[in-house]
Amino acid sequence: MTEHIVVVGALNADLAIRVDRLPAPGETVSGRDVEVLPGGKAANQAVAAARLGGRVRLVGAVGDDDSGRMLREHAAAAGVDTSFVAMLPEVPTGQAIIPVDDAGENSIILVPGANGAIGPENIPVEAYADAAIVCLSLEVPLPVVLRAAARAVAAGAAVVLNPSPFRPLPGELLDAVSVLIVNELEAEQLLGPTVAPAWPGAAKALRAALQPHGIDRIVVTRGAAGAVVVDGKAVTEVHATSVDAVDTTGAGDAFTGALAVRLAEGDPLAAAAAEASVVAAFSTTRRGAQPSYPTASELAEWR
Repeated sequence: MTEHIVVVGALNADLAIRVDRLPAPGETVSGRDVEVLPGGKAANQAVAAARLGGRVRLVGAVGDDDSGRMLREHAAAAGVDTSFVAMLPEVPTGQAIIPVDDAGENSIILVPGANGAIGPENIPVEAYADAAIVCLSLEVPLPVVLRAAARAVAAGAAVVLNPSPFRPLPGELLDAVSVLIVNELEAEQLLGPTVAPAWPGAAKALRAALQPHGIDRIVVTRGAAGAVVVDGKAVTEVHATSVDAVDTTGAGDAFTGALAVRLAEGDPLAAAAAEASVVAAFSTTRRGAQPSYPTASELAEWR
């Protein structure tokens, strides 16, 4: 692969806490096995792609602190180019507090830190040299995402957007998107309250809703139910790989990173999503986000 995958967005130090079950509102539960692990949607996607053989550049920001250095070092060790990850003085590195229950399900509380302090000036045009795919998510300020999308379009790269955490999406951003990746909840938020989604049929309604922006390549991830892929008029169901999940943290990011690698290699969207689904399933069999992502050889041996 000669072209780059550029991933723009957040890097977080994940505080992962094992619990018997996730607390209900107002409830206190006991935790165990607290770990600090590398995370953040952009960093996760970048590491997932690099471990599968992608040439990956990460664009984002961390604080000038131990957590920030850990995140940069971990991404670089996976083969990610971190030269465009800024270290911001007097701003702490972003954090995510993640309780994980015995079934592998989680909840996430984000503390933005440096991710909230990054600005459009931290999105240099040089980061897009030889870019084929640019992956975007919404853990950084919207002006940063808009600048990154504009840079991608100017460079002739395909924009892959995962609008998480979800917020209303401006038309300017949607107009730049080549491939949209959403989970079921995000799809429902895009469709609005007038549509009761039943998959895979609701994929056509989602395509119709986004057609004014020229988006006709959509992936709806459905966890253990697999995924639904829209590519023009074709709708394809992707079946999930059955596993005994221990931690679902970062599985969606593993999917996005793997999808980006396959798209950069020229795979059709449905085939890329099928491969990404296998990678995401593998990631749930290990604890943590980035530590759970397979190399290409690990994946081949596991299948």
